[in-house]
Amino acid sequence: MKKFIRVGVDLAKNYFQIHALASEGASAVTRKLKRSKMHEFFSQIEPCLVGMEACGSAHYWARELKGMGHEVLLMPPAYTKPYVKRGKNDAVDADAICEAMSRPGMRFVPIKSAEQQATLMLHKTRELLIKQRTMSVNALRGHLSEFGIVAAKGIGRVDELVDLAESDATLPAAAKTAMRVLAQALEILWVVDSDQRSGRVRLRNHLLWRRPCQP
Repeated sequence: MKKFIRVGVDLAKNYFQIHALASEGASAVTRKLKRSKMHEFFSQIEPCLVGMEACGSAHYWARELKGMGHEVLLMPPAYTKPYVKRGKNDAVDADAICEAMSRPGMRFVPIKSAEQQATLMLHKTRELLIKQRTMSVNALRGHLSEFGIVAAKGIGRVDELVDLAESDATLPAAAKTAMRVLAQALEILWVVDSDQRSGRVRLRNHLLWRRPCQP
């Protein structure tokens, strides 16, 4: 098996760049790997230090390589930039990562477990859905206000706003159609909640109304 003291890996979507050193001052072994070849490459070398930037998929690969016996170090991307020697490409980035990980003052990012990543995904999903819900409510209020249809603030007053729009005989048909589309979007926007004590996850509709969308 090949032996390296450290390996820098520049992650990407489909191809990863490897920069490996057998010893300090030795010529680097560089290689471009397909995603499907990552396990094969690292299974053919002795366990060593592997450095990566803490970016997309880094925690997954860190867990995978740790499971193969390697010691993995994740670094904030901003901390590896000072070690970029020239230009900007995958090979140069992998070289910079390999150099940065050897610095005694370098700060590293803790590797997240699959459970920690799942919790983070849960919170990010909830944040996104709440944002989408808020945008939909604001759009509905803004559009209807152009026709003189307004209701008090609050998510619980959306039902009242929709009723006013439905009963307004002067509201053009096209506007009612658009209003119903937004109302239907709000019907299906569910917000993810997690019960920290039980560890269970559930979807909860934060709207106080459930109106069937009229044709």
